[in-house]
Amino acid sequence: MLNIMTQPGGRTQIARKGLAAVALLAVAACSSNTVRRAPTAAEAPVAAPVVQAPREVAGPPQHRIALLVPTTGGNAAVGQSIANAANMALLDSNVQNIKLTVYNTATGASAAATRALADGNKIFLGPLLAPDVRAVQGVAAGAGVPILAFSNDATLAGSNTYVMGYQPQQSIARVVGFARSKGVENFAALIPAGDYGQRVSTAFVRAVQANGGKVTSIETYPRDPKRLAAAARRVTNYEARVAKVAQGGVVRADGTVAPVQQRLGPVSFQALLIADSGSVAPRFLPALQQFGAAGTRILGTELWNSEPGLASISGMHGSWFASVPDNRFQQLSTRYRAKFGGAPSRLASMGYDAVLLVHSMGDRWKIGESFPRAQLDGDEGFAGIDGIFRFRGGVAERGLEVQQVAPGGFSTVSPAPRAFRNAQVSAIN
Repeated sequence: MLNIMTQPGGRTQIARKGLAAVALLAVAACSSNTVRRAPTAAEAPVAAPVVQAPREVAGPPQHRIALLVPTTGGNAAVGQSIANAANMALLDSNVQNIKLTVYNTATGASAAATRALADGNKIFLGPLLAPDVRAVQGVAAGAGVPILAFSNDATLAGSNTYVMGYQPQQSIARVVGFARSKGVENFAALIPAGDYGQRVSTAFVRAVQANGGKVTSIETYPRDPKRLAAAARRVTNYEARVAKVAQGGVVRADGTVAPVQQRLGPVSFQALLIADSGSVAPRFLPALQQFGAAGTRILGTELWNSEPGLASISGMHGSWFASVPDNRFQQLSTRYRAKFGGAPSRLASMGYDAVLLVHSMGDRWKIGESFPRAQLDGDEGFAGIDGIFRFRGGVAERGLEVQQVAPGGFSTVSPAPRAFRNAQVSAIN
């Protein structure tokens, strides 16, 4: 069984006693007609309780790895979900030589990292939030301890920090490339204002140009429901299209003049990227219909993968977005619910994969020695719940699939690659 012990200062120590062999998740092949049910609002991540356990009994030497996540406060459900999945990875792989200790970053990430170092941990898994990663970097750097951060902030990468979080730039490049392969030439985008929007805008332009397409319009908007329609009006170039046909009406047979809306030419794009969550994207539909963009192919980002109810909106059917493969996560979710009584956060897979990555080091990491950080920079990469990934410049490069929003779920229309080009994948599952 897996015993979980709460330590002073918010630490949760995992001691392993008599682990039974547990079969690993079967590799599920991605097919073009795979349909997955969209998640429901009731499937929010649930924080499992921490079970008090007896004192740890001395055993054989083990690697010490620290999991830095929030287990209290507003992000407790996500943090505990990641911790639970990390524990499942230890069980599934029947690891005997790893001791995983969970440290609560909600009470202070720097302090948590300091305690983790004092306990002899040689690698940090997490933190989750970008500010916590920055707080931990200073502590880890002096000790030469690598960080596998769960944040998606690529600016954190470098030196001893590796960013595992999903990158919107990669998602955009994948879905744009797929759209071009299906004949889409002209692209437009609606992008939220702010730093995220600036990064996404740059990624969008580069992706379209790299694939031989043309960007006809990019409009940014504040996340204010009252101002979404104005952004849709601008991206469709509605005013100019109206002005073009406003001069001289078209007279019908009965002598009446056809409304301007009926004489408008088409919008200048065939596909429109809405680089926001799946809860925001549908709010543009009425305005896009009003301004003559109905029927345009809508593109999204990896944020759509876990949005409840997106597939129930008919206007979103046929939309494309790129994300990490979902089949194995669904298998993990089923077992997670059976074990903990609630659905995991979609980010739980990063905790699972991080533990398996550490386990994959095998004889390359001798107990008591520093973690072999150079092994993280190889070309071959790794494979886990979220498919293949490898680190480039400290940021996880992932093999993504393209999914289509369909009634009742998401269908895979372009499977994720099983290996990186000109490189093998070191299986960690």
